Amino acid sequence: MPSPDDMTRTRRGARRSAAGTGTGLGGEEASVRHGTWEPAPAARWEDAFLAGNGRHGALVFGDPEDDRLIVTHHTLVRPNNPPGTTAPPRLAAALPDLQDALLAGDRWAADEFTDGRPLRWVRPFHPGFLTRIRRAPAVPALPVRRAVDFTTGVVSCRCGERRAEVFVSRADDVIVQYVTSPGPVVEIELDHRLPGVPADLGAGRGVATARGETVLTLRARYPGSTAGYTGLTLLLTDTGRTTVTASGIRVEGAERLLLLTRVRRHEGDLDPTGETEALRTLAGGGPSADPASLHARLLARHTALHGAAYRRVTLDLGADETERALPGSSLLRRPDSTALLERLFAAGRYHLLSSSGTGPPRLTGLWTGDWETAWSGAYTTDANLNLQTASAVAADLPEVTDAHAALLHGQAGDWRDNARAIFGARGVVAPAHTDGVSGHAYHFSREYPLHLWTAGADWLLKPLLDAEEASGRQDPRTTELLAELALFYEDFLTRTGPDGRIAIVPSYSPENRPRGGGAGAVNATMDIAAARHALRAAADRAPARDAARLRALADRLPEYRVNDDGALAEWAWPGLRDRYDHRHLSHLYPVWPLDEINPYDTPALAAAARRALELRGTENDSAHGHLHHGLIAARLGDAGRTGAALARVLTGDHFHDSLMSAHYPARDVYNADAAHALPALLVEALVQSAPGRLVLLPAPPDRCPRGRLTGVRTRFGSRLDLTWSPGSYRAVLRPDRDADIDLRSPTATTRLALRAGEERTLGS
Repeated sequence: MPSPDDMTRTRRGARRSAAGTGTGLGGEEASVRHGTWEPAPAARWEDAFLAGNGRHGALVFGDPEDDRLIVTHHTLVRPNNPPGTTAPPRLAAALPDLQDALLAGDRWAADEFTDGRPLRWVRPFHPGFLTRIRRAPAVPALPVRRAVDFTTGVVSCRCGERRAEVFVSRADDVIVQYVTSPGPVVEIELDHRLPGVPADLGAGRGVATARGETVLTLRARYPGSTAGYTGLTLLLTDTGRTTVTASGIRVEGAERLLLLTRVRRHEGDLDPTGETEALRTLAGGGPSADPASLHARLLARHTALHGAAYRRVTLDLGADETERALPGSSLLRRPDSTALLERLFAAGRYHLLSSSGTGPPRLTGLWTGDWETAWSGAYTTDANLNLQTASAVAADLPEVTDAHAALLHGQAGDWRDNARAIFGARGVVAPAHTDGVSGHAYHFSREYPLHLWTAGADWLLKPLLDAEEASGRQDPRTTELLAELALFYEDFLTRTGPDGRIAIVPSYSPENRPRGGGAGAVNATMDIAAARHALRAAADRAPARDAARLRALADRLPEYRVNDDGALAEWAWPGLRDRYDHRHLSHLYPVWPLDEINPYDTPALAAAARRALELRGTENDSAHGHLHHGLIAARLGDAGRTGAALARVLTGDHFHDSLMSAHYPARDVYNADAAHALPALLVEALVQSAPGRLVLLPAPPDRCPRGRLTGVRTRFGSRLDLTWSPGSYRAVLRPDRDADIDLRSPTATTRLALRAGEERTLGS
């Protein structure tokens, strides 16, 4: 993403609270591998525990006196641009002149390739509202334990006799809050007053009581817009008396409370009757529903889906049981702890699964507690989204891949508009930023000409192609989108350089620029790699005549360039010099995720790529830069660099007590990059696969000398369990189809013939 020095962003510096220093309540210091806990409520929304079903999200503070839950939804984005100003720029007529100028040596020509519009951000993601359950403080204050169970997705809080549980149902798309022994008197309300909320947000609250039921509503309309959102909470109690107050309701004498909450964004007004009836139907259609039995039924339906998905892949590093029992905040102060690495791996899988459904995870996953979300809380596709979803295939989360596919296929029409308007071409061009609805490329500036970037569609399609290799099944929608991408390249790749090879012009390496020139240049290495990969992948699925034409075009693309420092150059065009101190590593795209450059098939280029990695700086120490570095190092078999990249994230104070991460060190700017990408880095360091290759233990960090990784999916159609310790390993392969592969392990390089249904054990 853009540097803080170049684009306005929100910085939310923070300091860890004194909470989180205890060792738990009496008798509850049990080992924790698939969850985390804290001995105090969250003082900041960034530390609130998270739950989600890929549509609705919940941030749970765990305060028994003011039980707050922030409701979010992937669709909650605020209008921010005048109508008619978010179409892609119509620049196709000026493209030939730009290409002529860049090929003639005018290194700044692309700076003027714009329609003069100001920088426009995509619509910002925002929180919806709070549900609040307040009661009188206990005297004396009672100890609190809040926790989240990754295997069930349940966030809980215990304080004296009071117990509260929250989960977001994957089966019924509802936020469920269940409280036992809430207190003699509690007040419940929906509250839109969250940090950064627009002063002129049109908001109103209502309460309806009928037939013994209570429904709370909150309606909000965006300033200057007919769009808005409506939140509804259906309250069920077992006993007691309910009365309406100025802000919500008061409940006296109840032993159990059950709250079912949904939010809907809408254009124009929404009649809440349908949503209210849907909640009543879910609750059994009447006030006689027993909160306890309904809670149990809803929980069972949810955990059947969530638990099965979460448990598919596990990592056990043999951590010390005493450390495993520590609260997350204490573990975070032990960056060398193996228990910390286990917990962050588990938390990353949990958060990635929980934030994937309607779409894949945003920059903040599915969560935010502030209306001023950095970088609009968007989907940023020139590194961030791609890193977050990097573990989806190998770590067996097809829910994430499906959500990713929904984003791409839902925006294909807008991608076609981008290709026509900017490049005068058929086919598709993906934007670098999207709010999840519009796929138009309108977020760009002179400093960051993101509208020139043509490699995005290939990077976004790569996880879908990997998933198809793993499953052995092709999605016709992906094949069609890949064919459209090939059409774009056929129309766009028409210029040549002095050597007779294609010149990609204009070309952009996110978000960098060559020394002594503008960001729009010629032959960015990433653009070359993406075009070659897309054309060849499309050729593999095309009829013979079309396939030959596409492969011939791919073969005419430029070769990669090794610069005077012996490094793979970021631009394969003579005279364009590298700027090394940058957070992005776009030029190493052919190493990761493409695997086109690797130590086995292309050792000379792999050495140049490794040199490029050695020379790359860390710029502003963004978490995504470190983990991107580590993923590339793992592909190159560099365990030292893989471990160092991991260590920089663990020692840089990048994680909140919630185990969600920050973009910068010192927990500055809530951001999911590190949280979601860390499992991918560990998997890549331990197991790598391609359709014809398996690499075991290619780059294990020093902090992982032994362990067990189970359930990994390979791209040749097998599941794998790996156990390792110093000097030995054992791998069990369970193929679901025949495959002939090259095995590379610490002790052997050999050819394996795998047969469907025949378990194969390897080891040393």
